[in-house]
Amino acid sequence: MSVEDFIKKSILESDMFNQAITAETIISMIISLVFSLLMGAIIYRIYRTFFKGVIYSSSFALTLVGMCVLTCMVTIAISSNIVISLGMVGALSIVRYRTAVKEPLDLLYLFWSITTGITAGASMYLLAILGAIVVTLMMFMLNIKQKQGNIYVMIVHFTGDHTADMIEKNLNKIKHHLKSKTLRDDTIEIAVEVACKSNNMIFLEKIRNLEQVQDVTLIQYNGEYNG
Repeated sequence: MSVEDFIKKSILESDMFNQAITAETIISMIISLVFSLLMGAIIYRIYRTFFKGVIYSSSFALTLVGMCVLTCMVTIAISSNIVISLGMVGALSIVRYRTAVKEPLDLLYLFWSITTGITAGASMYLLAILGAIVVTLMMFMLNIKQKQGNIYVMIVHFTGDHTADMIEKNLNKIKHHLKSKTLRDDTIEIAVEVACKSNNMIFLEKIRNLEQVQDVTLIQYNGEYNG
């Protein structure tokens, strides 16, 4: 038997092209889609609860729900018919998404939504639930760690070299790192990255009260921090 005859007999003449839609199949599809919708809503809620970025995007949060349902639908389609699966591969391979993801952590939620849709479409409900529990626990632990200390960037304008030593002295007990130092005539500008709790800002007043300090600006830093 040639390769052509084998393909024709095993695939082209199989029942994949004439699958009957039974009541059991319809119920299974409905259960998978409803489950993916519920899981997408859970992902939406977790994203909204643990969001730590600069600007919350409600459209991206709703996209997570839709992505979960649509991925589930695609998985159901490609798992039931080999022709549709090949067509999906060809169609999706030419699609280009150019929407920039501003927060790196959003990629985690996006990939979580897609994988949940795949597992729901494959009727692997237990795996989707266990994955959701693990990711939620991970986000909860990371959130507790972030509450232990926030990252700020402190910008100070002052005159006199000895004033820098006084600022360093006031920051002695606080985890800090000098990011930049700019000299403008007699004025010196420094940017210092500090890690402290929001209710522990005594050092800020001490630095502001220094004689040759002109002004102090404290900005919360939401980017990556390497201690």
